[in-house]
Amino acid sequence: MVLKELQHIFHIELDAVYGKHEVDSFFYLCTEHYLNVPRVQLTLEPKLAITKSETDTFFKTLEYLKQQKPIQYILGDTEFYGLPFKVNENVLIPRQETEELVALIIANSKKENPLSHQINVLDIGTGSGCIAISLAKNLPNAKVYALDVSKDAIKVAKKNAELNNANITFIEADILNAPTWNLFFENLKFDILVSNPPYVRNLEKVEIQSNVLDNEPHLALFVEDDNPLLFYKAITNFAIDKLKPNGQLYFEINQYLGEETKALLTDANFKDVMLLKDLNENFRMLKGVKV
Repeated sequence: MVLKELQHIFHIELDAVYGKHEVDSFFYLCTEHYLNVPRVQLTLEPKLAITKSETDTFFKTLEYLKQQKPIQYILGDTEFYGLPFKVNENVLIPRQETEELVALIIANSKKENPLSHQINVLDIGTGSGCIAISLAKNLPNAKVYALDVSKDAIKVAKKNAELNNANITFIEADILNAPTWNLFFENLKFDILVSNPPYVRNLEKVEIQSNVLDNEPHLALFVEDDNPLLFYKAITNFAIDKLKPNGQLYFEINQYLGEETKALLTDANFKDVMLLKDLNENFRMLKGVKV
C-alpha cells in the first residue's frame, strides 16, 4: 500500500476524535518508528509503498488509536528532555511541565554548585525515571538516586537508565512507609530532593481526558479528596531530616492546591519558598530551601 493512501485512511478514521494536526503527528511518529521513514522523505517520495506486513502493523495501530490508547504506549517509547524513554502502562507518560521542572533544577544546580563538588540527588516516585535520568545526564557532578513503590515501574526505569547510559541507584520502597526505606537512607543526606507525586484528586477525574484515565496508572495519578497533600507532607517531613543545610526541595504540584502545598514548606521553616508557573501560566512547580 502507498503510505499517502494509508495516511488518508488515518484521517478518515481519526480526525473526528483527535483533529487533523494531531493525526498527522501520530502518522509521522509511526512512519519513523516502524519504517525509519522521516516526514521529509514522505514528502519527497509521495508514491512510497510498504509491504502487507507493514500495512497490517499500521492498521493495528489505527485500531488502538480509535480506542484512544496513547500513541506513546502503542509505540512503547517517547522523548523527554531530548532523551529517549521506554514507556508502558506501568508508568506515566512524561509531560512538558515535568521537563520545565527538570530545566529549573539543572539551571539552579549549575549556578549554585561547582562541578568539582559532588551532589546527592533523590527523585521520589520516579516512574519511568525521566527526572532522575535527565538530571544524571545533565549534572555530571550528581550522584542520583531514584525511589518508587512500584516494582514494575522500577523495571521500566532501569531499562531507561541502561538505554541512556545513566548511572542511577534505584530503590523500591514506599515513601509513606518509613520501614521500607529507613535503613537504606540511614547514612545519606541530599543536596536536592525532587518529586512529582500523585496529586490529582478523585473529584478532578471529570477533567481528565479518557485516554489518560483509561490507560495511565492510577497509582501514580490519584489521591483521596480528603487528604490530597498526603505525599507532599511525607516528602516534606523526609526532607526536613534528609536534606543538607541549604539543600533544595522541588515539587511538581496540583495547580489548584498551590498555596496549600506552599504552606507545608513554610510551616516546616523552609526558606526562599516559591510557587512557579509553567509555560501555560499555571502554578505547577514549588521550590524551597532547607534552613
